[in-house]
Amino acid sequence: MTITFLSNYINHHQIPFSNACYALLGDDYHFVQTQPMEQERLSMGWNAEGERLSYVCCLYEEEKRALKLILESDVLLAGWSNREDLVQRRLNMGKLTIRVSERLYREGQWKAVSPKGLIHKYKEHTRYRKGPAYLLCAGAYVPSDFHIIRAYPGKMFKWGYFPETRYYTQEQYVQMKREDTGTVNLVWAGRFIPLKHPEYMIRLAKALKAKVQNDGMRQVHIHMAGGGEMEEELKALAKEYGVEDEITFYGFQTPEQVREIMERSHIHIFTSNHLEGWGAVVNEAMNSGCAVVANVQAGAIPYLIQHGKNGMVYPGGNYEKMEEAVCYLLTHPKERMEMGKEAYRTITDKWNARHAAKELLRVIEGLQEGRVEPAKEGPLSVAPVISPSKMYRWMTKGE
Repeated sequence: MTITFLSNYINHHQIPFSNACYALLGDDYHFVQTQPMEQERLSMGWNAEGERLSYVCCLYEEEKRALKLILESDVLLAGWSNREDLVQRRLNMGKLTIRVSERLYREGQWKAVSPKGLIHKYKEHTRYRKGPAYLLCAGAYVPSDFHIIRAYPGKMFKWGYFPETRYYTQEQYVQMKREDTGTVNLVWAGRFIPLKHPEYMIRLAKALKAKVQNDGMRQVHIHMAGGGEMEEELKALAKEYGVEDEITFYGFQTPEQVREIMERSHIHIFTSNHLEGWGAVVNEAMNSGCAVVANVQAGAIPYLIQHGKNGMVYPGGNYEKMEEAVCYLLTHPKERMEMGKEAYRTITDKWNARHAAKELLRVIEGLQEGRVEPAKEGPLSVAPVISPSKMYRWMTKGE
């Protein structure tokens, strides 16, 4: 069985999954990259070394070979690329094609009323609803978007991004999460841009400093790994609030450096709004044993977080609810430590590249024989259709 993954470019969020597929399939697995990585990503600490992996074929360098892989492989995993025309050619040939997609209507499902947009979505998706076309939903809000356009009925599976998974011995884990300094470390990682709301962390630092001084709460330190257009604004705000000593700004870090910060932190705070398709830093923080406090609106959160078990969610970008959840974890050390351990197990047991690759191959083998056999949980399990407005209630069981 030959499988080709088509996407714009390979990066550190995709390499572990591709490596896992290559380990299972050998030279029958390929990744076709359609464009070089943008300079913006390179400046953030990403690198383009993936292009040199043996299974990677660059369309702009080996067009003839790439076209053959896209059109003739037994299975095509069609991620986002600038070559939708090639995906359409394959679908029109009736060949098994599995799309990998984030949201259609990230800015709001009201956009689905556009006649022009509906025609476009029909041509790309809906007209193949009865054919050998399936959907891997890279985010919990994806099924609802595709349900609106009546595409992939009974053919949508949970999916996501699978950064490197690290495994620790019990001794290593305990050493990482030591709190003998008396300080609880909080980490935030990402670009300093409006949709990610890094300003929440400066506001949080001010609130927590007051609680430390007035209520005797444990000392905290906030680690901000990232950079971007809001950096100077955030530093000025930290100075205005008098919390410069409570926050460390690291600037852009490599993925490895971010993981090192996460490994010595206890709580990861994820404040991105509904424009965040997935949020792979959450995978990394959970794998690092952090208890996560996250905005329910980001795509990864409903798939990865079980509220109160391996992390906590808050609704609709509500700062007050976020602060409340962080304070709960700070004042309940036993629960905080247990959520961190459960977060680690969530990634090492289910939401990792090796498990996802094995489940994908199992499901594909069934599809080739005319059977649809989703996983019971985790990647490749049935992706439920849940309205964005109902997700928080669904996750918290009406809290």
